[in-house]
Amino acid sequence: MTEARTAPVPKVANRAAITACLILSVVMQALDTTIANVAMPYIQGSVSASADQINWVLTSYIVAAAIMTPPSGFLAGRFGRKRILMISVAGFVVASVLCGIAQSLAQIVGFRLLQGFFGAALVPLSQSILLDIYEPRERGSAMALFGVSIMVGPVLGPVVGGWLTDNLSWRWVFYINVPIGILALAGVSAFVSETPRDGAAKLDWLGFGALSVAIAALQVALDRGEQLNWFGSLEIILEMVIAGVAFYVFLVHIFTADKPFVDPRLFRDRNFAVGILFIFIVGITYLASLALMTPYLQTLMGYPVVTAGLVMGPRGIGTMVCMLVVGRLVGKVDTRLLLAIGFGISAYAMYDMTGWTPAVSQWTIISTGFIQGAGLGFLFVPLTTVTFATLPAARRGEGTGLYNLSRNVGSSVGISVVSALLVSNGQVNHAEIAAHVTPYNRLFEAPAVAQALSPYTAVGRAALDGLVTMQASIISYVNDFKLLMILCLAALPLVLLLRSAGPPAAGEPVVVD
Repeated sequence: MTEARTAPVPKVANRAAITACLILSVVMQALDTTIANVAMPYIQGSVSASADQINWVLTSYIVAAAIMTPPSGFLAGRFGRKRILMISVAGFVVASVLCGIAQSLAQIVGFRLLQGFFGAALVPLSQSILLDIYEPRERGSAMALFGVSIMVGPVLGPVVGGWLTDNLSWRWVFYINVPIGILALAGVSAFVSETPRDGAAKLDWLGFGALSVAIAALQVALDRGEQLNWFGSLEIILEMVIAGVAFYVFLVHIFTADKPFVDPRLFRDRNFAVGILFIFIVGITYLASLALMTPYLQTLMGYPVVTAGLVMGPRGIGTMVCMLVVGRLVGKVDTRLLLAIGFGISAYAMYDMTGWTPAVSQWTIISTGFIQGAGLGFLFVPLTTVTFATLPAARRGEGTGLYNLSRNVGSSVGISVVSALLVSNGQVNHAEIAAHVTPYNRLFEAPAVAQALSPYTAVGRAALDGLVTMQASIISYVNDFKLLMILCLAALPLVLLLRSAGPPAAGEPVVVD
């Protein structure tokens, strides 16, 4: 057992300006998690890519960001936090411009990798700076603003991306980062103070390399598994074996090396360990549900892309409102209660979505989305606060890197899993429903049905197949929503493992296991 005493946080000049420029940089990075999704068909036609190949435009960004998130703490310590943050913002803007002017699939995938590499450090470094410039009693409100910038970005992405693509060009979904990035870079340069540099710091290349290979191999396997029949494909088997071996090497190394890439002592802090698991689950449920909603609204319900984005907008409003409210409750109300309420609200929203059909009203979509966003608002602020409440300040940079890595990996795994289940369950459901569609079904005796859906004519069979496909898709979406609901409910008991994390008074000892 060691003790870490909280020192008074020195007054920081221009704290509001620092907060604003940090939020701008995070919004820029968060927007790019979804803003390119709606432009995929346009990009695909522009670079003459197949449906399989164009997915790399999305996965390359996610994988690069996940790989480069953990070493952000080391880089900040070795070269200075302000310097790394400025390089990250500038590099992200340059990579965005390169994505916009790309002329081939190889170019845009390569430039998306650069985007992910530079953008990975924006969230953990910004979070670390905010935790340093605000006193413990003010961190709840600070994390609320920070959470809004992270979680609203993926909601605004489809709306902004759809409007830019329809009215300008798909290239503008990348060019939009330029003015945001210039403002953020100017603010960081003018107002953020540099931190001391540790010239003796060295990166554990074996640990970093093993974790990077594990994440990349797992993500590629998840993305290509459904197309290649999973373990019926030698490629998928090799990728999963590589991921498993690399992760085993990573675990053995961090427990045996003198100065490992990830200090395993971080996980002796119970709040931090449980918080890492919680943010992984939040990443799965939030972005996976967004990934399901976009095709549901556009494909099954026939909404134009901009309309679909606008209908999903109230989800972000619910998140913002509740984050700002909950930020003031942290420290006054037990954070475990706030987390339980958040997971309960999220589970209820998913339960409501299991009853949806393409005939669902816009008001139902809007109200359920607002409720789901409110559930996230109850989760993000108290979860961030309780995760770092008992972690020493010296380990906060490394901790925020792992925290955001867990969120990124959860998001990418969640999107890949629900997408794969959507396809596989759709095929199973189609076969089961089609088994009951025979010429001997008495429903075909009805004149209206026999005329429009006759199994004896090519037109009728095509109409029947379309109807069966739609019904199979609806059931597949319901199954995915049900899975996310069960995951939210399964997370509820884990709240009991957390310690209450009200902000300590100045000078009060904080015990760290």
